[in-house]
Amino acid sequence: MTNHNTTSFDGRLLIGAAGSAAVVALPSYIGALRTVFTGTITVLMTHTATVFLPAHTVALSADRVVTGASADTWPRENHATLAAEHDMTAVLPATANVLSSVAAGAAPNMLSATIMAAVHPVVFFPVMSGSMWQKPAVQRNVDRLRQDGYEVVDPAWGMRYDVALGESVDSPMPPAPPRFIEMVRELMPSPLRSAAG
Repeated sequence: MTNHNTTSFDGRLLIGAAGSAAVVALPSYIGALRTVFTGTITVLMTHTATVFLPAHTVALSADRVVTGASADTWPRENHATLAAEHDMTAVLPATANVLSSVAAGAAPNMLSATIMAAVHPVVFFPVMSGSMWQKPAVQRNVDRLRQDGYEVVDPAWGMRYDVALGESVDSPMPPAPPRFIEMVRELMPSPLRSAAG
């Protein structure tokens, strides 16, 4: 009997990386994904994400990294081409800022513009402090995104070291890599469905 969780799958995955300290763990997620995912992985990083984690570090594990930092790349790497060249988008980490932008239909950067241009599945993995996650405004944005057809994965809570407070606090956690892989597998359109559609 085949274990569904270890069966390989492929596709063209775009990972949107927003500006949170949690982005430093992104290479470990890509590494875990590579154990079962045989497709291509492009990472689209916001400017703030590259402050936490240099793009050249991400490039060691991804097939391609896009930052939009140089206008010379815009003709071939822009929101329209990125949306068209991929089968799904996973936003990890998804900050309150990116949730708000997309919920409002705004496109202040290449990541939110690409999400707005996408006609493929998009899943958000929110990462923020507990007080932020529980704010009515953030929850309204999450509800709006779900109403608009996006997937938003509720974060699990656990003890996490908070750099600003200098102590461990009970707060929303980034998803465990198996959960991330499970959602990518679930939402990645199969080649047969894509060809039929």
